[in-house]
Amino acid sequence: MTLEIPNDLAIALEAAGQAHLLGSWDGLNEGSRRNLLSALRALDLPQIQKLGEHLRKPMEHEAQSFEAPITFPLDRTDEQLTHAQKAIDLGESLLSESKVGFVLVAGGQGSRLGFDGPKGMVPVGPVSGLSLFGWHAARLTAAKQRFGMRITWFVMTSATNNGATRAFFEEQKFFGLGSENVHFFTQEMLPALDQEGRIVRTAPDQLFLAPNGHGGTLQALRSEGMLDLAASLGIEQFSYFQVDNPLVRPADPLFIGLHAMAGADMSSKVVTKNEPGEKVGVLGLADGKLGCIEYSDLPESLRQERDPDGQLRFRAGNIAVHMIRRDFAEQLTQDGQLDLPWHLARKNLKGIDAEGQVAEIPGVKFETFVFDALGAAANSVTLEVRRDEEFAPVKNAEGSDSPASCRLALTESFGRMFEAAGHPLPERNADGTLPIEVDPRAAENADEFCAWIDHLLELQRPTTPTENGWLYR
Repeated sequence: MTLEIPNDLAIALEAAGQAHLLGSWDGLNEGSRRNLLSALRALDLPQIQKLGEHLRKPMEHEAQSFEAPITFPLDRTDEQLTHAQKAIDLGESLLSESKVGFVLVAGGQGSRLGFDGPKGMVPVGPVSGLSLFGWHAARLTAAKQRFGMRITWFVMTSATNNGATRAFFEEQKFFGLGSENVHFFTQEMLPALDQEGRIVRTAPDQLFLAPNGHGGTLQALRSEGMLDLAASLGIEQFSYFQVDNPLVRPADPLFIGLHAMAGADMSSKVVTKNEPGEKVGVLGLADGKLGCIEYSDLPESLRQERDPDGQLRFRAGNIAVHMIRRDFAEQLTQDGQLDLPWHLARKNLKGIDAEGQVAEIPGVKFETFVFDALGAAANSVTLEVRRDEEFAPVKNAEGSDSPASCRLALTESFGRMFEAAGHPLPERNADGTLPIEVDPRAAENADEFCAWIDHLLELQRPTTPTENGWLYR
């Protein structure tokens, strides 16, 4: 029997202004008809109509006032040092009680890096070749060892890398964390629209779908049952981080404790901008509302403005590391709808036109940003951290924020551990990196390294170096 479009679906598409999706139906074979029908049935047509309305809305007004956020600084007064110690104690208690769950955003592919596979599989260990996934797993294993906690790891994938990511974790035996403690959930994909609000197609039987932005992590936690699972496990807080930064400290007692002591809904880590022209978003208040101020939105005079001590006034560079209360995430996703604003990315999309020919179509992708949730938070903490200790993202194939720059940052952090322990540094490699690597399960900072160095040297340092250098684990 020849497959036909159900009448009710055809009527719904017509009412939603998407009848063009059926224009090539008669020319499709049975396999292509099944593909298209499956894609059409998955559409949330009321949502798409609402997205289309955004195309006709006037641009949002520009903010009239900007304020720098109050941060918990790196250079601390005696009072702040006392507060920090109390926060560390509380953070360690919450970790030991397994009240913190870990949310990794890992929906990207490594194509921009010349890597065929999920970005989390990209090797960055300077000696071991450990992948980004492996690096995060090692830090979580370290937390399990230090705090005696149960690790619950929520890994958000995308439709494009979900299968490969799951297969990699299985191949790696879930990095020793146990398959029962690693929970995959998938980010929602949204159709891209042309300037008239019609869904763009990439082929007669395929729709142009794009991820709904990192803000969609919150909605996916709800729709995939992760919020309910977290509640059943007694998890009260989520530590949120992205896959491309192996220096992130997901189980940081100070950050967790400061966030909890403040009763904050959502908190953030920031690093100081390198210089006024660095094109990064900064945390701040726009018209009194906390959020991330894009580089292009901050007036030039404010980018250059400095405090009396000479530091940039707007210097709190966003590194996409947050603490989020579980019940706050529940609040933002009530009734299955994400209560965050939509951002429109207008660009030419490679699709097919009305005649079925491949063409560049002026269109729009729709995204939500997780940092917009800061504006809805009843309270928030902004913790300043050292860039060289906690931020070395992998975004580009070469140059800054590349695998090479990431490996260099990692070895520099290991070098500081060596220097703190009074050990001489080995000769550098030709690319400037040090031929050393300290596994997070052995030590994550200079104090831990100093405490364990004799034990590591005596029992665990290889008698001969590995092919790429010395590996301490």
